Amino acid sequence: MKEARFVKAVVALEDATVLDPAVKVARGLVMRVIRPQVLRDTLHGVPIGHPVHPLIVTVPIGAWASVALLDLLPNTERTSRILVGLGLATVLPAVATGYTDWSELHEQQMRVGLVHSAANAAAASLYAVSLVQRIRGRHGSGKLFSYAGLLMASAGGYLGGHLSYRQAAGVNHTEDVPHRFPEGWQPLGQLEDLPNDTLTKRDVAGVPLLVLRRGSHVDVLANSCSHLSGPLDEGTLATADGGETCVQCPWHNSVFSMRTGEVLQGPATSPQPKFETEVADGEVRVMLPGAG
Repeated sequence: MKEARFVKAVVALEDATVLDPAVKVARGLVMRVIRPQVLRDTLHGVPIGHPVHPLIVTVPIGAWASVALLDLLPNTERTSRILVGLGLATVLPAVATGYTDWSELHEQQMRVGLVHSAANAAAASLYAVSLVQRIRGRHGSGKLFSYAGLLMASAGGYLGGHLSYRQAAGVNHTEDVPHRFPEGWQPLGQLEDLPNDTLTKRDVAGVPLLVLRRGSHVDVLANSCSHLSGPLDEGTLATADGGETCVQCPWHNSVFSMRTGEVLQGPATSPQPKFETEVADGEVRVMLPGAG
């Protein structure tokens, strides 16, 4: 079965450069308003290990979908009104988390994301009008505005799905590493061939690795950033609070511990795969637990 025709229109949004001026203005506003970094990390979902936005949007979507059913039943006006209000009350946190994630995406993703946001804003506006009409006792028009809002929310949800599943926004871009890397210890190279205190890229079994040698100790992470596959070997070596040696991605400034691979700063929410290392007779070998 072929894709539906409307999918091509959605895909075309990825290259719709006419959206770029609006993207630039919106991103600049988000970067100015949503600060400091600890707030951004919280909104990204660093503390919980994956994006917060998909969790929060289930509340307005669930509330408004329930309203669509209740509006078909008798004597449900009060409950429907409460659920419409509940959905509207959770729009602000959904917008805050969504725009925080959106501001750290690639250009094609941001174009689709902007239209996704516009569709959801239209949906929220229609539900706001619906709530006003319901409070005034005009339940018939209130229901019509709710169904129109659900239609817009469904369009926005489809675009959100396109962002997540077709454009891979918000997913872990290193999830495949354990499935591609061989089981057991693998040769990395001679210790003396690795520069000291310098981020270096090495390929083992076709998987790019980030290597940091400090004397006889070697730390190794997956080289592709878990956020959007940025090349960590082109990033910056730094020291975090407490003396933790870390690497900052050159694309969107995510920071990872070289010792553990954990996220120290978003927008990444998934840690980097951390490889065990050993040195025997001057040769460095690596192993990824759970690989194979």
